[in-house]
Amino acid sequence: MPIRYPEILSMTSEPAPYQWGDRETMLYALGIGLGADPMNETELPFVYESGLKAVPTMATTVAWGAGPAIGSMINFLMVVHGEQKCEFHVPFPTEAQITAEGRVIGAYDKGDKGAVIYNETVLRDAKTGEKIATLTGSTFARGDGNFGGPSEGAPEPHEVPARAPDKTVEISTSPDQALIYRLSGDRNPLHSDPKVAKMAGFPRPILHGLCTYGITCRAVLQEYAGFDPARIKSHQVRFSSPVFPGETIAVDLWQDADVISFEARVKERGVTVIRNGKTVLG
Repeated sequence: MPIRYPEILSMTSEPAPYQWGDRETMLYALGIGLGADPMNETELPFVYESGLKAVPTMATTVAWGAGPAIGSMINFLMVVHGEQKCEFHVPFPTEAQITAEGRVIGAYDKGDKGAVIYNETVLRDAKTGEKIATLTGSTFARGDGNFGGPSEGAPEPHEVPARAPDKTVEISTSPDQALIYRLSGDRNPLHSDPKVAKMAGFPRPILHGLCTYGITCRAVLQEYAGFDPARIKSHQVRFSSPVFPGETIAVDLWQDADVISFEARVKERGVTVIRNGKTVLG
């Protein structure tokens, strides 16, 4: 069924309960590669319950499946993740009981190229109603253009500086990285089953885009935040190409006061996988 515009803009989801504890917090950190060296005492607090810290981008996994049911309007076989942004209203907790509610905030018609749909999910403390994080993402529905919506007006991507990067950090992924990361919520077989990956046109399973997203946050934490997750106020990216587990992700970083711009590429293939990255520190 095609996208019905402007009806899609009224789609919302009722607040739904979710919770997590130290196990999920440590599993997410392991999923983005922290703790590979058990003697690294700066990474240990993210994977060990003594003095545990949460990587803020874990926000993308704690309410997996929350949000409006737009599946009735798009062909999910033709969908890719376009952009992701997380804004943190408080330091992200290592354990919590929350509610998550979502809404569609935009739909843009790109003609034969497809459609871009923006959604927002708000995570709140279940007891106090206090906002914990706001997640904004875009879905690129390649088979659902020409629905009669506006073609312009989508948020403009962040432009990284034209100068050479101030820093580049290389982060290795392991061959089993996607098999670990998927345990945080996204069990799409594209990331685990070689047969499904080949059907989708890939020679082998690919790494989750949100795993790469978390790895770029890890790079900022390491290079500019002293591994203090409370300093991350927002983190946003545009996805441009997949990573295969086992490859090395090189993150190019630029600092302008409290704004860290970044892009990421696969070292072995020279392919840019993340564009228009921006972290705001506090």
